Amino acid sequence: MNTKPTLGLKENWVQFTILVIVNAFVGGMVGLERSIFPKFAELEFGVASKTAILSFIIAFGITKAITNYFTGKLANKYGRKNLLILGWLFAIPIPFILMNASHWNWVIFANVLLGINQGLTWSSTVVMKIDLVGEKDRGLAMGINEFAGYFAVGVVAFLTGIVAQKYGITPYPFYIGIGISVIGLLLSILFVNDTRKFVNQEQIIATSKSLENVFIETTFKNKNLSSITQAGLVNNLNDGMIWGLLPILLVGLQFDTSSIGIIAAVYPSVWGIGQLFTGRMSDIYSKKKMLFWGMLLQGIAIISISYVSDFYGLIFIAIILGLGTALVYPTFLSAIAATTTPTQRAESIGVFRLWRDLGYAIGAILSGVIADVWGIEYAIITIGVITIVSSLVIKFRMTE
Repeated sequence: MNTKPTLGLKENWVQFTILVIVNAFVGGMVGLERSIFPKFAELEFGVASKTAILSFIIAFGITKAITNYFTGKLANKYGRKNLLILGWLFAIPIPFILMNASHWNWVIFANVLLGINQGLTWSSTVVMKIDLVGEKDRGLAMGINEFAGYFAVGVVAFLTGIVAQKYGITPYPFYIGIGISVIGLLLSILFVNDTRKFVNQEQIIATSKSLENVFIETTFKNKNLSSITQAGLVNNLNDGMIWGLLPILLVGLQFDTSSIGIIAAVYPSVWGIGQLFTGRMSDIYSKKKMLFWGMLLQGIAIISISYVSDFYGLIFIAIILGLGTALVYPTFLSAIAATTTPTQRAESIGVFRLWRDLGYAIGAILSGVIADVWGIEYAIITIGVITIVSSLVIKFRMTE
């Protein structure tokens, strides 16, 4: 009997579909906090400083970044499925802590757990999908993966906004998190299979050269890998700012919780849906051009936020920002996978995701400090300019 694994999206569609569903639940855990947290901080704990409010994103970003690195490094040794299950175990206490938190430090702790959960689960599902599909459909696979995760972020952000508007900021919105974490854990235990055997199969036909030092090459030395990595960092730097400051800005503009939930949900929803198309595009068109135009669109949209105050104008900007992010997000991962060998791929993706998710913390600190000292508008414009500069690094440093 021939048990040799066959690479391909069509050939492994059942397992691929299960991983897509699991990643939707992974994204849902982040969406839990997306629209309600600044108001949660102020109403429940009296935290008003922008930097203090953003401390939960800082805790999340740093923890997720470090976990990404170790997930990539340990994936071959301990197995993708084992790391995925471990990630869900860290998710179970999060909604209970948020519902019963008596001090802001408990909220910070919950976000440390969320960072570990996201680093282990999202990294595992990304690597497993890349393992399954092989080179031909890698961009499409990443598009579907990121669509599932970020569309779920948007859907849950919308739902928590609606629930908070109707029943209050706590505890009811967090009940959604209990369901998400329990179902995600059960799906991972019962239905997900490990994919290490696919890596061994692909290594036989691999043509990419091995990297001497995966961390150094991905971070600094390799022109393509390091260009992609800096753009990933800046992408999440601006997402950290949007996550933390946009709801605060909207509260200042007198929007109610439901409207804030809608605006906060549009950006990740467009980002998610758009990746169904942009992921496939990255298999066909220039990855460099997609990264350049995606970062440029993001920068322009972010700067525009400071000059628009009506609901529909902000919805339009959220759509443009979502499209820009959709262009780059699956392309980051498929471009890294194309530049590395199968056996080094998980580690290189782990290094990329380390720096990318440190962007959350850097963005939250930078935008929080600027917002406290000079105002939210200056913070938004600064982050927008940094994003445009990142697009120019792609244009002039990365090769086709």
